[in-house]
Amino acid sequence: MDAVMRKPDFFIVGAPKCGTTGMYAYLKGHPEIFLPSCKEPHFFGADIPHPRRLTPEEYISLFAEARDEKRLGEASISYLFSQVAATEIREFNPSSRIIIMLRNPVEMLYSWHSQLLFLGIENVSDFERALNLEEKRKQGLCRPDPDVAPQAYYYREVVRYTPQVRRYLDTFGRERVHIIIFDDLRSDRVRVFRETLRFLAVTDDFQAELKVVNPNKVVRSGNLQTFLRQPPPFVQALARALMPRRVREVLYDRARRLNTSYKPRPPMDPELKKRLRAEFAPDVEELGALLGRDLSQWSKR
Repeated sequence: MDAVMRKPDFFIVGAPKCGTTGMYAYLKGHPEIFLPSCKEPHFFGADIPHPRRLTPEEYISLFAEARDEKRLGEASISYLFSQVAATEIREFNPSSRIIIMLRNPVEMLYSWHSQLLFLGIENVSDFERALNLEEKRKQGLCRPDPDVAPQAYYYREVVRYTPQVRRYLDTFGRERVHIIIFDDLRSDRVRVFRETLRFLAVTDDFQAELKVVNPNKVVRSGNLQTFLRQPPPFVQALARALMPRRVREVLYDRARRLNTSYKPRPPMDPELKKRLRAEFAPDVEELGALLGRDLSQWSKR
């Protein structure tokens, strides 16, 4: 009789640019935890379109290599913003545990815009102008890439954390939701990591290499980045005809790395930063009340 395929039982659901890639990398090395090589499968969240959503069979197959690990999980940043992913995850596995990571909304917005620029799915390099295009983009206008989920460009909505977090608390209960503040991760990675291991009920004496993961990136060549992201059909056909899939993946990854440069982003315009802090202050206060934590420093720096 075939072994029953195990389901994932914990999910890193977001938010974007809040340390999820780092936490995924730290947890992946733990001997009692299995995470698939595919980060961001975006299987749940039917309200957020994706060019090719995995079938249930394809999704479960991501965990086929799991053996006797105590926990199976995955990480997809779209799940927090989605209005239906929490319910879908509960229906899929009612015993799931949820990890939510949050960051100062002004910092997160600036970092998210930089990430979209790097990926080639944002074509407005001026941060303030991109923010001001949000309403037009909600109407289907000025979107740089029609294949990208439109919610990626809803900058202000992405950082309105309170209703997103409340959905998961209401769906799973506080005891099954672990919330990590990015400031804490940045100041004491060891403590935050061990608290997360205890939440997942695995041994917390594992020594992980807690280095910075996913720093700010810029492309060396925008044209090359566009080519790598959307190669012409004849190039795709030729590559498939001449090279095995694994070879294509290795070459793509090598080209992408060569086209990537790591460097800090210039500071945000002080006046814009001040306006955004004031704009998000009510949301920050509401989130602090929900979490029982003073987050007022987010409105001051």
